[in-house]
Amino acid sequence: MGIRFGTSGWRAIIAEDFTFANVRRVTRAICRYLAHDAQRRLIVGHDTRFLGERFAEVCAEEAAIFGFEVLSCAGPTPTPAIAAAICDRRASGGINFTASHNPPEYNGMKFSTADGAPALPDITRRIEELIEADDGSGPVAKGRVDTYDAHAAYFASLSAKVRFDLIARARARYAYDPLWGTGRGYLDALLREHGLEVITVHDWRDVLFGGRAPEADEDHLAELRAIVRERGCALGLATDGDADRFGILDGDGTFITPNQIIALLFDYLAESRGWTGGVARSVATSHLVDRVAQARGLPVYETPVGFKYIGELIVADKIILGGEESAGLSIRGHYPEKDGILACLLAAEAVAARGANLREQLEEIYARVGRVVSRRTAVRLTPNVREVLAEKLKRDVAKIGGRRVAAINRLDGTKFIFEDGSWLLMRPSGTEPLVRIYAESDSERDVEVLLEQGRKYILE
Repeated sequence: MGIRFGTSGWRAIIAEDFTFANVRRVTRAICRYLAHDAQRRLIVGHDTRFLGERFAEVCAEEAAIFGFEVLSCAGPTPTPAIAAAICDRRASGGINFTASHNPPEYNGMKFSTADGAPALPDITRRIEELIEADDGSGPVAKGRVDTYDAHAAYFASLSAKVRFDLIARARARYAYDPLWGTGRGYLDALLREHGLEVITVHDWRDVLFGGRAPEADEDHLAELRAIVRERGCALGLATDGDADRFGILDGDGTFITPNQIIALLFDYLAESRGWTGGVARSVATSHLVDRVAQARGLPVYETPVGFKYIGELIVADKIILGGEESAGLSIRGHYPEKDGILACLLAAEAVAARGANLREQLEEIYARVGRVVSRRTAVRLTPNVREVLAEKLKRDVAKIGGRRVAAINRLDGTKFIFEDGSWLLMRPSGTEPLVRIYAESDSERDVEVLLEQGRKYILE
């Protein structure tokens, strides 16, 4: 099977497909793609996974053979810090060895272009073609590999975008869980630099991530929740393996979903910064942010799943904030890449500036625009069901479960929007025999009904 890039780079199981030989192939293809760039400078980094530093070394060596000046990040480095490095050093692009929130047996290569954004599909398709055509040869040019510390440029960038003075003035205590990932020494260090107390858990390298995927989901944050409650923390903050995704607990330990954080921070930034512009969300993300935008007279941009599409709107300066329900977020003037550290800091700023916890802020938003509830699940497919599902999802239907369909959106998957504003999205996986189902309505009970109706639609 050939090497294929997904929504965020190439990922595979270590020692099966993710091998040194394949890393060299992908590196050569990226170097050939960038061969005509005058700068010929490449940022290379890695997360905390097994052999991450060695894979990065092999990549750097190969790129130097192609005549690139390689800046190899010192120690595990967050994906957003690599985006900062690309822009700060005016690099041709960057390669980060990370499988993000995937289980520990995986690693990956995430390629970012000169603007710090994840490579778009037309670029990754060209790289795939170059991989297929690779014969193992390459020029013998004289590049070099230097060590680069990503902290300074990234910290300076965040300091220009986050009101640390407001956070410091609140004199609150925070708990932080980097989930053994690259956020260690970044998010907690930034808060401590401003005189704040931070209790960090899982503050060491564990290539097995405690035996689970390093994903900042609610069910992975039990230890963080206990500390938040026991130590009286204002917030519990978490980032995933490469710190591009976030998980946030309110002061009582309540998990605030990414969908809620996206709407809340958009509302806060529009109010506090006085910015005009829209908001971008993926097709699978809650319409709560649409209601906030509508109330403020601001536009909404809907994108396919994959932060690279939101990144394009950040580069074009069309939006205040862009986010995905899978906990990806960035803002105007920042890098067109997900940044879990930024999201956590902005949540801390919103709590400090408004003098209200996150749940209180959400209740105020609900009072203005109405309450919505969002959930997702997945259904594993048998070969027979999978074979007929693609055609089934192309059909126009008038009703699902007795609920009248007002519109069908096929931007990415099939999204049925109902007359009452509720919706149901069915999005088949491109890599696994399953379909993800997303639903939104005005109550927990109705969302559960919608998810069950979606399951039946797929299987019956």
